[in-house]
Amino acid sequence: MEQFDLVVIGSGPGGYIAAIRAAQLKMKVAIIERYNTLGGTCLNVGCIPSKAWLDSSERYHETVHSHSIHGIEVGEVKLDVKKMSARVAKVVEGITGGVSFLMKKNKITVFHGHGSFKDKNTVLITGEKGNQEISAKNIIIATGSKPSGLPGVEIDKERVITSTEALKLQEVPKHLIVIGGGVIGLELGSVFKRLGSKVSVVEYADSCIATMDVDMGKELQKVLKKDGVEFYLGHGVTAVDRKKNEVSVKAKNKTSGEEIELKGDYCLVAVGRRPYTDSLNLEKAGLSVDERGRIPVNDHLQTAVPHIWAIGDVVKGAMLAHKAEEEGVFVAEYMAGQKPHINYNLIPGVVYTWPEVAGVGFTEQELKQKGTEYKVGKFPFLALGRAKASNESNGVIKVLADKHTDEILGVHMIGPRTADMIAEAVVAMEFRASAEDIGRISHAHPTYSEGFKEACLAATDNRALNM
Repeated sequence: MEQFDLVVIGSGPGGYIAAIRAAQLKMKVAIIERYNTLGGTCLNVGCIPSKAWLDSSERYHETVHSHSIHGIEVGEVKLDVKKMSARVAKVVEGITGGVSFLMKKNKITVFHGHGSFKDKNTVLITGEKGNQEISAKNIIIATGSKPSGLPGVEIDKERVITSTEALKLQEVPKHLIVIGGGVIGLELGSVFKRLGSKVSVVEYADSCIATMDVDMGKELQKVLKKDGVEFYLGHGVTAVDRKKNEVSVKAKNKTSGEEIELKGDYCLVAVGRRPYTDSLNLEKAGLSVDERGRIPVNDHLQTAVPHIWAIGDVVKGAMLAHKAEEEGVFVAEYMAGQKPHINYNLIPGVVYTWPEVAGVGFTEQELKQKGTEYKVGKFPFLALGRAKASNESNGVIKVLADKHTDEILGVHMIGPRTADMIAEAVVAMEFRASAEDIGRISHAHPTYSEGFKEACLAATDNRALNM
């Protein structure tokens, strides 16, 4: 039986990054992936293909609806969804191929098959070539997550679908009903709205992207509603029925009790994700899961069995690829005797709709709940020169700072390219900058990032210069 210093179960962003960092630290590493391609959900049926769809659909929408504003007259525009889908597949193939290259470069042994525990030191790999056993001094569980369902709702993967099937559609739905107004539902809803679908969003919470700052959800809903997306907030789904190519969704207003019925040709169930911890035979390693299927870990991401670790979507915290990556690096370095750290409060969240939404740190709701005294600085993109030049007037940047020390406690943005801009806020907060610190730093003009400076100035004695 071959022995390794580290065996990683799962090759998503958390798993493959952990494997690479461990290999850099001179460990003998193996990684197990049950599917034929590496990269996990994110690279194959999540982050990467969804962003490729978002980019293609944005280009189509701009061509049809916005080029004329810039003096560009376009003739007949034809949409080839199959070609668009093929481009997405090619993007995925290139990136997953890149992960395979990195495995070879770092001399990481790759096993394809389903990995599960035979005991706390032995992993059983079940694949097309039969069963194989390997042993390890350390094991990382990085098996990710899969889409959650709704009780009583059958996901047939044809008309009632999850994000996995939505990313592989070969036609544009006439009417897409989205159950769930979170990140996944709104991103994919945006894709098909741009391509010509009627899109209706049913969400049980009273706001969309409910885990983010409430002002961001309100602003995003306003923009998407203006673009034609229907919202039914505060509605709980009571039934989903399919008859041939028609799907009926019934939902009840949780306040008034009034019931609505929507009929479309596709229903996307996007109510979150759950840890993929099934069939790992955790009990044979002396492990169990909590009520949500997550594996309990300590502050060092060790399970109840100290040489077995768990990262990413199978442990508590936000289900984000970059959070999993940080945890993968953390575990590899901790194993090697280093002293890494992760500040979970400073892991940014992003929604890749247009406008994009990004946030880091505490939301205003959280600060109120904590009883923290704070001040708010806001700056609208409408007042930003670069945004006006680019015909991008939607959105606002919001900075929350401590009322007494001026330390930045949270930054929340909705507008163009905020997915990239949020990084400056993360750096500032990692070094505990004050709002005034950012306000006194020169930002190139004209740029979108000037909006962050202006919002910080607004939080510092209402000193915004361009508003």
